Amino acid sequence: MYNPAHFQESRPDVLAGALAAHPLAALITSGAAGLQASHIPLLFTPAESTPGTLRGHMARANPHWRDAVPPCQALAIFSGPQHYISPNWYPSKHEDGPEGGKVVPTWNYIVVHAHGTLTIHDDPHWLLANVSALTDQHEAASPTPWRVSDAPPTYIENLLKAIVGVELTITRWEGKWKLSQNRSAPDRAGVAAGLDALADPAAGKLAKFVK
Repeated sequence: MYNPAHFQESRPDVLAGALAAHPLAALITSGAAGLQASHIPLLFTPAESTPGTLRGHMARANPHWRDAVPPCQALAIFSGPQHYISPNWYPSKHEDGPEGGKVVPTWNYIVVHAHGTLTIHDDPHWLLANVSALTDQHEAASPTPWRVSDAPPTYIENLLKAIVGVELTITRWEGKWKLSQNRSAPDRAGVAAGLDALADPAAGKLAKFVK
């Protein structure tokens, strides 16, 4: 992706944190059927020799996985907070002189692109371990977490037959934190204040990153 230096984020812990906070990814591959995209939650696991792996699953009825013939290159895109940025929020809009008013709208956002090799898994033990790990992660904040073992074993066995596992071994990843870094300090403060004034949780979350 186009990623100017002032927007680049490459710290592994920051990228991993974004994946954990926003696990729903657009998983994209290109095969005999052309470009395919599926939107699925992926669980990140760090590794020593590579940045890590992303594991998830998709419906067996989804033709996407059949087109992911090894060695299949894939791209997983994770999207974080995002919002429209009004030029009215820039103090520089109101400045006098030849530079006053020279502002336009833009969009601020956080994204992570993870590139790698995709592997398809059909082993029921792999699938059970993956859906259990994914469930445990997202149920962790609940006072009474639901677990896969709470459902009847035969019911889970039948559902596992209806999915296939996907595993992306990350070869490279990059983050783009487009947060008005190319604006002056007063304009950045104006963006944060403008987002906060919307009283919208999503806008407020982005404002924290801008700050």
